[in-house]
Amino acid sequence: MNNESVTENKSLLSRTSVGFWLYLMTDCLLFATLFATFAVLRDATAGGPAGRDIYEMPLVLAETLILLTSSFTCGLALIGLATKNKRQVLYGLLATFVLGAAFLFIEVSEFVKLIGEGHGPQASAFLSAFFALVGMHGLHVFVGLLWLSVLALTIWRRGITDKLTRQLTLFGLFWHFLDLIWIFVFTVVYLMGIVK
Repeated sequence: MNNESVTENKSLLSRTSVGFWLYLMTDCLLFATLFATFAVLRDATAGGPAGRDIYEMPLVLAETLILLTSSFTCGLALIGLATKNKRQVLYGLLATFVLGAAFLFIEVSEFVKLIGEGHGPQASAFLSAFFALVGMHGLHVFVGLLWLSVLALTIWRRGITDKLTRQLTLFGLFWHFLDLIWIFVFTVVYLMGIVK
């Protein structure tokens, strides 16, 4: 590769990275707005149940451990990427996918159970804010799983290329960002919800 190609690749990487960081910052604003809305509406139960009445903390704790473990397996995939170990990358991505899907399954099950018990988003402002915040995080996890699937399939078919290295690195940032947001969800929505 000549110097001109290297310079062009670094420029592209720089633009892509800056663009992705800008996207993450807009996501931070989105979640900050949802957290602020939830904080304002957390006591607006309209005579219905509060968080402490409906949260199943053992399940939420399991959900949290699953998502945090998926961050670890994503990190293992990125380590494999650094050493160009295709097998480690694919196994790490597979484990991340399975854990992310398990997390999403538990979250959807929680939503279905709450709606089945008459505690849907229309029941109170608190539940609307809860479903909006937790649901938005779940939507991001779903999109992340789709992105991960495409990356894994492409790596399996083509191997580890410079472009895929960039894309997988950005995916890693996104996935770790989702874990960070979930820590705030776990703390603000669930832990503070059962204490109050």
